[in-house]
Amino acid sequence: MKIFRNLTFWVLLAIVLGIFLGHFFPTLVLQKVFEKAIKLNFLGQEIKIGNTFAEFLSGSFISIVKLFINPIILVTISIGIVNMGNLKKVGRLGAKALLYFEIITTFALLIGIVVAYIIQPGASVDFSTFNIDTNQVKQTSTNFDWWKFFKENSTIQILIFSILLGILILKLQWKKIENGLLFISKYLFKYLHKVMLLAPIGAFGGMAFTIGKYGLNSLFPLAKLMLSVYITMFIFIIVVLGSLLKYSKVKIFPFLNYIREELLIVLGTSSSESALPNLMEKLEKMGCSKSVVGLVVPTGYSFNLDGTTIYLSMAIIFLAQVFKVHLDFNQIISIIGILMITSKGAAGVTGSGFIILASTLTSIKVIPIEGLALLLGVDRFMSEARSITNFIGNGVATIFLARNENEFDDTKMEYAFNNINQTEDILIDNLD
Repeated sequence: MKIFRNLTFWVLLAIVLGIFLGHFFPTLVLQKVFEKAIKLNFLGQEIKIGNTFAEFLSGSFISIVKLFINPIILVTISIGIVNMGNLKKVGRLGAKALLYFEIITTFALLIGIVVAYIIQPGASVDFSTFNIDTNQVKQTSTNFDWWKFFKENSTIQILIFSILLGILILKLQWKKIENGLLFISKYLFKYLHKVMLLAPIGAFGGMAFTIGKYGLNSLFPLAKLMLSVYITMFIFIIVVLGSLLKYSKVKIFPFLNYIREELLIVLGTSSSESALPNLMEKLEKMGCSKSVVGLVVPTGYSFNLDGTTIYLSMAIIFLAQVFKVHLDFNQIISIIGILMITSKGAAGVTGSGFIILASTLTSIKVIPIEGLALLLGVDRFMSEARSITNFIGNGVATIFLARNENEFDDTKMEYAFNNINQTEDILIDNLD
């Protein structure tokens, strides 16, 4: 049957099976495969695979995809700059992209704070009733090193190198290097297609581990915070990002349907990078020019983290409410200012959201940092919402800027939206 050749079906089935197995057979999914977790650095990316059965499945898939991220960023940004034809255009699009990222992420920050004050998710939480270990939080805050944070962020380093390489190729007409990058790009995406066929395994492992380790019961004490975060991100996607798409003459629900397969992969793995290369290909197929996609998506991966920004702002207000700390106007402005800076570039470092929260609380010195221990149990459940919002936000940013640059093809969009299943089936056909 045709449905069995559709990757979306298998990813969705894997998520359901992962929830089922994690809930009813947690011992099985948390069974150790290795004595210790595997952690190493390869091609500028940190590879981390847990030692349990479920973590091994999810971690292996994400780690394989991560190996493609930096090379794809390198070739797509460099080729994207070359395809623009002149440095003036590169500078104009780059400036527009950075301005867009700053405005939208700041808006996301404000929405998170406003909704947190309206819903008051932390008002009824009693910190003293939680039996939690605060050692991990204290260790995170005392060992934090900003220079080390940026030095280890390979994504930003690759971004800067790729921009400089693209400018040099364009300026000095290095055709051989340009052709070499095009050749590498072709095979990178070809083999990535085959890797993406393992997405159901990754989604299954990720969901089984989350449910198996934390359990559905762990959600209830902080259900109000989780619900607040999900509602806020839903509103942000439909209202804010939907309005930007409407301005760009694209309807949001057909767009979400078009990238449904990638959204399910992100949901299952809690990682936006697991479907980032696929998003780039789909944006090109739906009418965004290769040059805009090549520059905006990789840059947005580091600087346009709408979901992370919303979560950070809501988490801080939540903790203030838990500890009955009244934040005055100047303190709120300080929080916004700090997060406007610290939330940028978070994608390149594992667990960076937690690190940024710890450093922000340390900076403002009014909310006990030990409160972060409250978030440890539910952070994984909220990471799905963060990753999906970040993922959609980068797609919308690319469409908006492509339309603004008059580099969007409506005919391609209509064809792509009307032939979604055919596009997805190509991934399965690549095995034949």
